[in-house]
Amino acid sequence: MKKAECTTILVGKNATIDGSAMIARSEDGGREIIPEGFELITPEKQPKHYESVISHQKIDDEDLAEKPLRYTSAPDVSGESGIWGAAGINSENVAMTATETITTNARIQGIDPLLAKGGLGEEDFVTLTLPYIHSALDGVKRIGYLLEKYGTYEMNGMAFADHDEVWYLETIGGHHWIARRIPDDAYVVAPNRLNIDEFHFGKDGFLADDALEDLIKEYHLNPDREGYNMRHIFGSSTIKDAHYNNPRAWFVHNYFDPEFGGKPSDQDQPFICHANRKISIEDICFVESSHYQDTPFDPYGDQGTSEQKKTFRPIALNRNFETHILQVRNDVPEEIAGVQWLCFGPNTFNSFVPFYTNVNDTPASFQTGPKFDLNKIFWLNKLTAQLGDTNFKVYGELENDFEQKSLAQCHFIQHETDKKVAGLSGKEAEDLLTEANQKMADQVYDNTIELLGNMVNEGHNLATLKFDLLD
Repeated sequence: MKKAECTTILVGKNATIDGSAMIARSEDGGREIIPEGFELITPEKQPKHYESVISHQKIDDEDLAEKPLRYTSAPDVSGESGIWGAAGINSENVAMTATETITTNARIQGIDPLLAKGGLGEEDFVTLTLPYIHSALDGVKRIGYLLEKYGTYEMNGMAFADHDEVWYLETIGGHHWIARRIPDDAYVVAPNRLNIDEFHFGKDGFLADDALEDLIKEYHLNPDREGYNMRHIFGSSTIKDAHYNNPRAWFVHNYFDPEFGGKPSDQDQPFICHANRKISIEDICFVESSHYQDTPFDPYGDQGTSEQKKTFRPIALNRNFETHILQVRNDVPEEIAGVQWLCFGPNTFNSFVPFYTNVNDTPASFQTGPKFDLNKIFWLNKLTAQLGDTNFKVYGELENDFEQKSLAQCHFIQHETDKKVAGLSGKEAEDLLTEANQKMADQVYDNTIELLGNMVNEGHNLATLKFDLLD
């Protein structure tokens, strides 16, 4: 099984409306439905010995610390192709999302090719990293160590956040890597291509494996006359990028700053960007759910031709299986700093839920099973999205009302819980936060059932197979 492309959004703490660091990603798949769940991994559940399912790469026991941290995870529920932990926040409020599938080129593959046997991949990275790190920078360094030691068989990007920093790392070839700290006042949108552009070896905020700069020089990899642009050196600039990747970034940039302009297919859109306002959770919810609204390229819109509507890949689509916003808050006690906003299924017909991560369990409706089950929110969201896709003009307003209602109710529960937990710690705090998560999950589940009922009622007279009787 192979995941097929995602969209990553990163926001520095001074660029957000509440001063929190945020890293987000939609986890997309292919033709096969891949059920995703939400789990709490305690130290007792963390593997003591590890072997990758896909590559059969064995990890030395010395690389698995004796005392791993507790962390949340959004794994594939079948486990047939490995864990694929996707995203989570550990007990020290360090967040990680992995991975964004990215591009490469023949020049670097001819020097350090992706591994044909062994190595690590998306199925492994969260499980082998998140329980062992104490800062975002720790995450970068651990991934770098694992890549240099074990190698990789695929190209990936991943992000880390803590109270102070957001870092983005991209793999290069089979064993190399680069990473850049996102400035506190900036945001990043990273589609499925190698994204890091401007790079300065040895400067604060930039990291790479020790051999990379010499490798660039030895093999004459730099096409630019001055400086290092890693996208030019190690990435791609293809027709697929122009239609599949770049337009997603273009839409987000113009949403965060309407003066951005440019063309959807532009190959050199900047990595580090600045919005014209402070970015909110709702902003990220919107862009991760976007489909080129108010442009000729919206598949649901009425501005473009049928050709234009199929020209570019939107962020939201039927292959969204899980989307998260990992938020590390700076204006609250440590016990409630980590929040994993989570939703399952296509992002046009679901709602994010702000789950506290300092808990002792996850809500049952988010513990997905592999088979269709309307008691699980993953499968319920798949159903509403498939029905909604048949007539978005009719069902879209119902979904918008549902989403606004759900977000408002979750915000209310979160505000009340933030107040109640003041002064609590340990198990008392965990129990209260676990209870709050259950309340939010139940509320959104009930709202989704209500949405489905409203859609059925609204669509009753839209059937093709009908015949009116006037008697």
